[in-house]
Amino acid sequence: MIEQNRGYGYQMLEELKEAFAPYGYKPPQSEIYRALHELVADGILYRTKKLKGTDPSTDFQEIVLYHFTDGGKEKARLYKKQVKQDLDRSISILHKALKDNYT
Repeated sequence: MIEQNRGYGYQMLEELKEAFAPYGYKPPQSEIYRALHELVADGILYRTKKLKGTDPSTDFQEIVLYHFTDGGKEKARLYKKQVKQDLDRSISILHKALKDNYT
């Protein structure tokens, strides 16, 4: 999502809820922000703050935007590769469990 320049946490949460709704899953807000904080701690992302509205005299709500660090895109690519391997292994385990118990 950050790759598509959508680095506002709440916006990401809403997009994930919409994407996973057909599967009956609603990602909790705490998980999204925990993951973002971990990516900041790992040096993949950094945070900036800005006012949500366009008029600084009346708009006081700050939002946090997430951006890639200088080496963050490469770190994210490697992280995604690792996650893909973990997901593939998990899928294999689930397929085995289904085969062993339901065929």
